[in-house]
Amino acid sequence: MTTTAKVPTDIAIAQAAELRPVADIAAELGLDDEEIELYGRYKAKVRLSALARRKPKGRLVLVTGINPTPAGEGKSTVTVGVTQALRKIGKNAALCIREPSLGPVFGVKGGAAGGGYAQVVPMEDINLHFTGDFHAIASAHNLLSAMLDAHLHHGNALGLDTRRITWPRTIDMNDRALRSLVVGLGGLNAGPAREERFVIIPGSEIMAIMALATALGDLEQRLARIIVGLTTAKQPVRASDLKGHDPAAQGRDQSQPRADARRRTGVHSLRAVRQHRPRL
Repeated sequence: MTTTAKVPTDIAIAQAAELRPVADIAAELGLDDEEIELYGRYKAKVRLSALARRKPKGRLVLVTGINPTPAGEGKSTVTVGVTQALRKIGKNAALCIREPSLGPVFGVKGGAAGGGYAQVVPMEDINLHFTGDFHAIASAHNLLSAMLDAHLHHGNALGLDTRRITWPRTIDMNDRALRSLVVGLGGLNAGPAREERFVIIPGSEIMAIMALATALGDLEQRLARIIVGLTTAKQPVRASDLKGHDPAAQGRDQSQPRADARRRTGVHSLRAVRQHRPRL
């Protein structure tokens, strides 16, 4: 009779891993010291200037799925495993996956850093706050929300129809009570009262804009074109019409790709803000 050895849990494997300094990993990828921005010993961002100095080269292998399940499909685990396999046969491979959202992390699905011996580390940091980019995107998003409600409160000069506000608020948590609610209660110093909703940060339009922006100037222009609602004449009102603070200031550093340390398997892992992929 044969027995199968029990595989340790994901967290046990992650905590037992011997991490490599991310500066060493960056050096193996050919990055200079001034091309990375360290966040401690095992996390870093790759400066966009590193892309400008190099011509795109290499091959891209895309791992995706079609039928999502509550427990996930294993895209991250397969992606990590494929990268490990490529490194094992001597290829200079780098992994690029998105940052997990705290909503699923604390939901049924759990974390999104892979699983078993095919995961990225430091797993706890990656699944929680990483380099703080999600929080910066939430601040930029909710800054625009605050500007919008301040405009409504102080006279609504643009004639926005409060029934046709399309810009939600955001929080990186699955909170059922915030899916549909009423804001603006509190008398003369608040309001006007209106219906509101929250989305998780990956569902924010600013997150999508971060994926598409090619530079800070492009980011500012895309943010200015965001439609926040319609007037009573059903004409669009854009973020630039509100004449307030610049949400791009909150997302300035988030356009840079991130890197994190891996286990001693020789695998490189480059993590980017959504779709900002290093083309190395």
